[in-house]
Amino acid sequence: MRKLHALLLTLGAAIGLAAFVQPAEKKRVDTMVVPEMAVADSVKKDPETGLAIDGQLMLVKAHCTSCHSPKLIIQNRFTRDGWKEKIRWMQRTQKLWDLGESEPKVLDYLVKYYGPEQKTFDGRRMPLKDVKWYELKSK
Repeated sequence: MRKLHALLLTLGAAIGLAAFVQPAEKKRVDTMVVPEMAVADSVKKDPETGLAIDGQLMLVKAHCTSCHSPKLIIQNRFTRDGWKEKIRWMQRTQKLWDLGESEPKVLDYLVKYYGPEQKTFDGRRMPLKDVKWYELKSK
C-alpha cells in the first residue's frame, strides 16, 4: 500500500510539473531544473510523423515530409538561421521548391519545436576549456 501511495504521489507531482511547463522553453523552479520529460510530455505528437502537433503541422508535413523522413527534422536542433540555411541548401542541391509565403511559418514551427535546447549537465565529462594544442612532429 505504501508503494502505491508513493507511486501516486510521484505521478501526481510529474503531472503537476508538466502542466506548468511551456513546450518551447524550460523553466527553473527555485534551484531545481524541470526534467526534459516534463517538457516533452506537454507537447502532443502526430502519431503518423512524430512531429509536434500545431496549427502549422500540415504545412510542415506538406513541404518537408514529401521528400524526407520526419525523423530528419526531429533529430536536429537549429536556430532560425540554421534552419533557413538547411532550406537554402535543399533548394540549391536537392531541388526543393521556393516555399514563398509559407517559409516564415515553417521556420516559426521548426524553431519553436526543434530549435536549440538548453540542456542540463548529463553526467558526461564537460568539454575542455582553454586547450593549448600543439603540433605533432613526425620523426
